[in-house]
Amino acid sequence: MSTIRLTMAQALVRYLCNQFTEIDGRREPLFPGVFAIFGHGNVTCLSEALEAVKETLPTWRGQNEQSMALAAIGFAKATRRRQIMVATSSIGPGALNMVTAAGVAHTNRLPVLLLAGDSFVNRRPDPVMQQVEHFGNPTITVNDAFKAVTRYWDRITHPEQIIASLPQAVAVMLDPADCGPAFLALPQDVQEIAWDYPESFFAPTVHKAPRPRPDRDSLAEAVRVLKAAKRPLIISGGGVRYSGAETALAAFAEKHGIPLCETIAGKGTVTHDHPAHVGPIGIVGSTSANALAGEADVVLAVGTRLMDFTTGSWTAFSPDARFVSINAARWDASKHRAVAVVGDALETVGELQAAIGDYRADAGWTEKGRREFARWNEALDGYQKPTNAPVPTYAQVVGIVNAKAGERDLLITAAGGLPGEVMKNWRVKAPNTFDCEFGFSCMGYEIAAGWGAAMADPTRTPIVMIGDGTYMMMNSDIYSTVLSGHKMILIVCDNGGYAVINRLQNAKGTPGFNNLIKDCRVKEPFAVDFAKHAEAMGALTRRVDSLADLGEAVEWAKGTDRTTVLTIVSDAFTWTPGDAWWDVGVPQVSARAEVNAAAADQQASRRKQRVGV
Repeated sequence: MSTIRLTMAQALVRYLCNQFTEIDGRREPLFPGVFAIFGHGNVTCLSEALEAVKETLPTWRGQNEQSMALAAIGFAKATRRRQIMVATSSIGPGALNMVTAAGVAHTNRLPVLLLAGDSFVNRRPDPVMQQVEHFGNPTITVNDAFKAVTRYWDRITHPEQIIASLPQAVAVMLDPADCGPAFLALPQDVQEIAWDYPESFFAPTVHKAPRPRPDRDSLAEAVRVLKAAKRPLIISGGGVRYSGAETALAAFAEKHGIPLCETIAGKGTVTHDHPAHVGPIGIVGSTSANALAGEADVVLAVGTRLMDFTTGSWTAFSPDARFVSINAARWDASKHRAVAVVGDALETVGELQAAIGDYRADAGWTEKGRREFARWNEALDGYQKPTNAPVPTYAQVVGIVNAKAGERDLLITAAGGLPGEVMKNWRVKAPNTFDCEFGFSCMGYEIAAGWGAAMADPTRTPIVMIGDGTYMMMNSDIYSTVLSGHKMILIVCDNGGYAVINRLQNAKGTPGFNNLIKDCRVKEPFAVDFAKHAEAMGALTRRVDSLADLGEAVEWAKGTDRTTVLTIVSDAFTWTPGDAWWDVGVPQVSARAEVNAAAADQQASRRKQRVGV
């Protein structure tokens, strides 16, 4: 057997350099780059290996371990899981900073390879700097924290182990059912060890994500249920986009007269004005989709895990509605006693189309979808209409930015008030131009994801929308994007604190407390000058005082040569109305009458929930 002598770190890097994927007929690197912050746990061995291949496998310096891993996740979303970025940290706090990002990737079924340094296997110098010590179990390190938030976890305690481990990590990240983050702990002393690796281990390999076809009997049962439906509804989830099934599902819906709505991850499956589209569904959804959900007799859920924001905490549907769930993951397909059709969305929709024949939903139902959606669009026009009010609403701000956005510009947001506002008010102009991370609702995802998305496709501009609270939480990748030349446009809506959670707090009977800055224990509230702050990191900036100025500023930002930040003061109390319910904990007893009333309302709504069916 022909071998080559390499350190474990060198062998790991060489393996990554020889993995490829096929995108639209082109061979591309499966691992196109590494986000890295080096510390003593990865700088002497892993960085030596990465430096040697810096032209083949570029390394990008992050500012924060969490945000660089989030940038890798934004990259994965932008490439629709076809390429995987790597994020590496030292041991201790650097590694733990990536745990939150791992949770984002795990919840959203997104691939990222996380490599963290670890303490010594030989334990000779123990305890080393940043090593936690468990008196009863010396094998535990901070890296064990990743076990709860990764799909694949391994600690490499011998250099030969990567021969078995790396292919398994790749297989998990490419599997449409098990897709999620993979984590390898790399002890410092093992990184340095030289080993005779088989040359065949480094043979160039082209990977293709599998497309499992559905079980025939399950498909036949799904066809039987759908053919009996008078009022069917399609829910399109993120899995539709990752499968590349957007066109097939949209054509299926239109041909059979079935209204199509979208989840948060699925928004962007179709354009806003597609004939079958009836808007987003659920808690941050449209009155049109929610009205149809309440009357649907059969719900065809494609590529969605049916989270509470989609289902209105399982109050959005008729108690008698049947579910047919198409999903690559058995776990998701089998929820709530659905007819589970386990398979790739594109393959399964194609076979469903061939089997269902000339079936069409009741014409009155199809027309009802169009009428409800027309009413919703009319309502949006009213919410977005500019006024002379001194402080604009989120709906007005989103409407202006949406109008000025190009057809291919990618909208990115995550936590806070903006997910609900863009879900309702952003009218998608082209498929796959919308990224709202709300599976984990991770504040801090947005700017980092903008960096990753700009890196994934430099031909389009990410438009990142955040609130002031998110800006304060994680903004350092503004500097990263200027350093690296990956432009985005950042819109900062300053509403004086954590306004949307203040809204929830107020709605459940508690007066404003510790959310808006004015309601916090402070010496004197004051606003941050976000434009000046961003300018100090190298961005071009502009403070905007009106909606008219905002439109002009967005046009200016589209023509700049680097990341551009626009800030605007926005209303903390006016939100686009919704009509779905959300189940949250409300105190059953309180000294406040408002809390007791909210608790009674909560209990009344819980009686409407579907329980496991």
